[in-house]
Amino acid sequence: MKKIYNLLWIACSLMSCAQAQDVNSKYAEEITVESTQKHLRTLASVDFEGRGTGQKGGRLAAEYIANEFKKYGLSAPVNGSYFQPLQLIRNTFKVKQFSINDRPFQHGKDIFVIGNNENKFFESNEIVFIGYGIDDPKYSDISGMDLHNKIVMLINENEPTDEKGNSWITSKKTASDWATTRNKKVKEILKHSPKMVLAINSQLSQLLEDAGDRAIEGRYNLAVDQPAPEKSPMIPVVNITDHAANYILNLARTNLATVVAKINRTGQPNSFAISTNFKAEFGTNAAPLADPNILGYLEGTDKKDEIVVIGGHYDHDGMDSKGNIFFGADDNASGTTAVLELARAFSKAKSTGNGPRRSILFITYAAEEKGLLGSKFYTENPIFPLKNTVACINIDMIGRVDDKHLKGNHDYIHAIGSDKLSSELYQINKNENEKHTKLEIDYMYDNPKDPMRLYYRSDHYNFAKKGIPSVFYFSGLHPDYHTPADTYDKIDFPLMVKREKLAFYTAWQIANRENRLVVDNNKE
Repeated sequence: MKKIYNLLWIACSLMSCAQAQDVNSKYAEEITVESTQKHLRTLASVDFEGRGTGQKGGRLAAEYIANEFKKYGLSAPVNGSYFQPLQLIRNTFKVKQFSINDRPFQHGKDIFVIGNNENKFFESNEIVFIGYGIDDPKYSDISGMDLHNKIVMLINENEPTDEKGNSWITSKKTASDWATTRNKKVKEILKHSPKMVLAINSQLSQLLEDAGDRAIEGRYNLAVDQPAPEKSPMIPVVNITDHAANYILNLARTNLATVVAKINRTGQPNSFAISTNFKAEFGTNAAPLADPNILGYLEGTDKKDEIVVIGGHYDHDGMDSKGNIFFGADDNASGTTAVLELARAFSKAKSTGNGPRRSILFITYAAEEKGLLGSKFYTENPIFPLKNTVACINIDMIGRVDDKHLKGNHDYIHAIGSDKLSSELYQINKNENEKHTKLEIDYMYDNPKDPMRLYYRSDHYNFAKKGIPSVFYFSGLHPDYHTPADTYDKIDFPLMVKREKLAFYTAWQIANRENRLVVDNNKE
């Protein structure tokens, strides 16, 4: 009799497990190629203009996401709103004018100014050219010169060499630290208290062209982290192109090639003052922004006070001043789409009586591209206590195949950080993949010596810093990363859906298991 009872118990248990598996598989099937395409096509469209922070496209994306959360029946947890505004400060260096003999030079094209001063006007009737800007016992461009309160110009690369290529300082082909130590020349010249340093860089034109608007975009801070204005501002350093340098030298009837050739040939300095009419006005500018995180809340059943966060950032690089759109289809319209798809699937489960035991907070973060600011703001201003947040699932770029896997297995995913804090999170993700999605899970970025250090570079990290077990789903970098070529048509949708489903299955298990995830690791 006892044996028959045990057999019946085992049979019922197996049936229960099978039914539970059927339940989560049923709702995973809500995540489809068609619905995924719909969201991603919208988020990465021309109309959304790359979803830039502080730009029209970013606002449109936020409204779209909030409307989708509302359609799914998610609660608006921020005092009845889906929006949690970030109080941001954008700090830029504004160059109102920079002219030599009334010829203007453009910040971000001809020059690149580094400074921290409040807006200030500079004027001079001369620029002092000091060659390589070296002051060494074996060779000096400035010996006996008074540079105090002067506008000085120097060649901020290389050093004088003879016709055999030997350094005049080392007497060898090996360069001295004046050429090999970054910014050594500028740092030494600043000790002479000039009014301003013009540093010639032959690669600047190309660097600025490659960077586009990002070169002068500035930096973003949360308002609470905004530093006070500098009481002792640094002497400004203006990096200038060789074209700008030649314009200045032409005023003295010479050019860069000629002065360099003379110094190299003789091993002697060739420093001189250039009469000109120099005017510049520039300084730091702080402008407030208030882009929001978008939050949707699905209340759980018997463990509703515990929260699982499922999120991904919705912002990207937006539109630049030339009208180029950085669509960000993979980065991170793909992750935002996944959050929406998982929200719809879990909402469907709840509406049909199979809602999760734990509550789920779906978040799409603002300003990730500006320094993980949206997730930082949430973890410092949580809507639900962080002590009750049991896990963070972060989805950031899951739509493409990276260079590593391009010629190999495309059915893979990077699951970054799953074992950093919790061995159970790692095992759940592994088990769910083996049961359902059968992807190759690549753990290469978990290596603390990996130079990319991606574990620290997406929104989950702000949760992990608070001791919350976190996993970051990522399909890897590709040549279109942060370029206008990251477009909708390059997304592998069947593969993306498989990755979305792995995130869903893992979240389902975390939300429905008896015990919250154990925190038993503290890995770098």
